[in-house]
Amino acid sequence: MVRQPPENFIAKEAVKVWRITALIPTVILWIVLIVLTFLAGKFSIPVWVVLIAWAVMAVDTYVTGFLIPAIKWRRWRYQVFEQEIDIQHGIFIIKRTLVPMIRVQHVDTKQGPLLKRFKLATVTISTAATTHEIPALLEEEASDLRDKISQLARVDEDDV
Repeated sequence: MVRQPPENFIAKEAVKVWRITALIPTVILWIVLIVLTFLAGKFSIPVWVVLIAWAVMAVDTYVTGFLIPAIKWRRWRYQVFEQEIDIQHGIFIIKRTLVPMIRVQHVDTKQGPLLKRFKLATVTISTAATTHEIPALLEEEASDLRDKISQLARVDEDDV
């Protein structure tokens, strides 16, 4: 039997957060490139090398700042069932993870400054082996999901 992909997407605002996160180091590299362009004559750097650097930076800015966040959002999905959590993500290689509820030790939500600015939060699911994340959910949705997973992960004493 082939499983269907998870149904739930993360918040669309995740694309904005990922773009900002990707563009911060890119802006720094652009500043360095501009300075190096002005200094190119002083250090006898050929014009063709400077032009290639500008072209590479332009392509890098487009790919990391615009293309990848959009693809990443389309691929990020999750679904919570009574017995497991199904998480799918990836850009070129799609990773699919099933987390059994019985293995869940605790569930958290977290927010950095950018997520807080866009009213988003990340749900972190911890097992004995590792931690799984469902990033960039709306704050209320993240809180509800955290509570739902916590409730489903509880084991009755009769089951032990």
